[in-house]
Amino acid sequence: MFKSIRWKFILVYFLLVFIAMVIVMAFIIRKFEDHHLNQATRTMEARVRNLVNMSNNISKSDDWDSVKEEIQTDVKRLPVYATEIIYIIDNSSIASIIASNSSNAKIIGQSAFNLNQIQAELIIDAKKSGEKQEGYSSIDNGASRAKHLAYPILTDNGSVKGIIYMTSDMTDMYNTLEESKVILIKATVLALVITVLIGFLIARNITEPINDVTKKAERMAKGDFDQVVEVKSDDEIGQLASMFNYLTLKLKSTLAEVNKEKSKLDTIITHMADGVIAVSLDGEIIHANPIALDMLKVKPEELDRVRYDEIFDEKSNRITLNRITSEGKWRGNKVIEIDSKVYNAEYAPLIDEHHNIGGMIIVFQDITKQQKLENMRKEFVANVSHELKTPITTIKSYTETLMDGAIEDRDISMNFLSVVDSECDRMARIVRDLLQLSDLDYKQTKWNKKSIDINELLKSIYLKIKISAEEKDQKIDLNIEENIGSIIADKDGIEQVILNIITNAIKYTPDNGNIEIAAKVNNEKVIITVKDNGIGIPKEDISRIFERFYRVDKARSREMGGTGLGLSIAKQIIEAHNGEIKINSEYNVGTTVDIILPLK
Repeated sequence: MFKSIRWKFILVYFLLVFIAMVIVMAFIIRKFEDHHLNQATRTMEARVRNLVNMSNNISKSDDWDSVKEEIQTDVKRLPVYATEIIYIIDNSSIASIIASNSSNAKIIGQSAFNLNQIQAELIIDAKKSGEKQEGYSSIDNGASRAKHLAYPILTDNGSVKGIIYMTSDMTDMYNTLEESKVILIKATVLALVITVLIGFLIARNITEPINDVTKKAERMAKGDFDQVVEVKSDDEIGQLASMFNYLTLKLKSTLAEVNKEKSKLDTIITHMADGVIAVSLDGEIIHANPIALDMLKVKPEELDRVRYDEIFDEKSNRITLNRITSEGKWRGNKVIEIDSKVYNAEYAPLIDEHHNIGGMIIVFQDITKQQKLENMRKEFVANVSHELKTPITTIKSYTETLMDGAIEDRDISMNFLSVVDSECDRMARIVRDLLQLSDLDYKQTKWNKKSIDINELLKSIYLKIKISAEEKDQKIDLNIEENIGSIIADKDGIEQVILNIITNAIKYTPDNGNIEIAAKVNNEKVIITVKDNGIGIPKEDISRIFERFYRVDKARSREMGGTGLGLSIAKQIIEAHNGEIKINSEYNVGTTVDIILPLK
């Protein structure tokens, strides 16, 4: 209960009032008692002085025993309270009582030292000192107190001739004092009750806004930031509520901005083409985007069960956390291969606000295509060099032979010059094809596009290649749908493609083979098909058949005068006309080539 500030406030308020009331009550009781005691002393002294002034026997006679009856008469006439008793004690050695206002006549003549109501030491001290002596005694078994006054009467020469001894019962005074204590206690209790009530109300007014702020702060901690505290005053509590509301608005604004930036970052990381992995120093994968998960063959729900080094120990130990930590090189890049794909792995440390390394981030850039293009470039350069080197070597060797004297023999010279001419034509074809490919690559070819009738085009091509097919006793079938329509294209370019495909079919189809040239319409596109029953293409070579200088059988292709660029050029021309070229082949069965072009 006392953990609450409300009860602590009430307790402190209660204790302050309680201590204050106790101190005040003790002070008042003490002052009240001292006042009454002093008042009683003054009253008793006044009684004694009145008695002395009223009685000549006491004041003028030095022998009280001789005038004791007169003194007794004077004492009886003195007006005193019922609670006061006066004793007239002579100065004899036994200090006997010669007069008293007490109704008990037996005490007259009795020694004052033997009377219980008189304190003998006060009498003795008064006789010795000649000065008044005061004292107190308990009566009624300690239930009350009585005040004693021993007042010496002096002779003219200053000696004590007797003592007036007076007692006063203080019971009424102490009863009044006790009643005052009860009243003060009741007042204290009432004041404390009022204090608790007022303290409760004040504490509630203070703690309720604080409790409200606490509850709404707790809701904010759980993620609910739509919290507003009611401002009920302009004091410190009201200022606290106002600042809480301001803090809520600023926090909502800040979190919205943070979430916006986080959303941007998450979107960028999620949809970026590179794989991103964040790893803590203990090897736990903190984050991995979809590209990285796909690369690692890990599902998102499995991230908390796998360790980074366990995965890359199998895939590439070159970028494991243990190796990077041991080498101490937290920045760098490695080219690695995972599942036939090549990646450039860039890694860097994760630095916290204290500039300590808290982990590592790795970005995997897929460079498989670039690597493939680089390999193709190298292979292309090698192929061009080889294709040009062969005719140059042949030309040089034949030329040197002629220069060494073979030119004198006309038949040999003509034969050698024929070979040189053939090799020059071959180099010219290679250069021409390369220049055409370069123009196609850089889109510098100027196309003369116009309407071309498919039927007329294919019949014209058929007439051009018919003689070549007849030389090998090959049969060519021409199957063209009626009213097939026209295309918008560059006639020379399309004719070059179709001729290249048919020429290849004639080259690689044995004697007495069959070649079919067909054309049909499908979905507003014309499909020109060239089908043969030649040697076909192995399955593993089909995916590379359109690469430059790629040949399935290099020696045989070169013997037939091919440059290895024809199909590459054909593919470029068809794609420039928004078309598509497809090859299906089975080794030793035949090949089918489909040229698909949009109709006019």
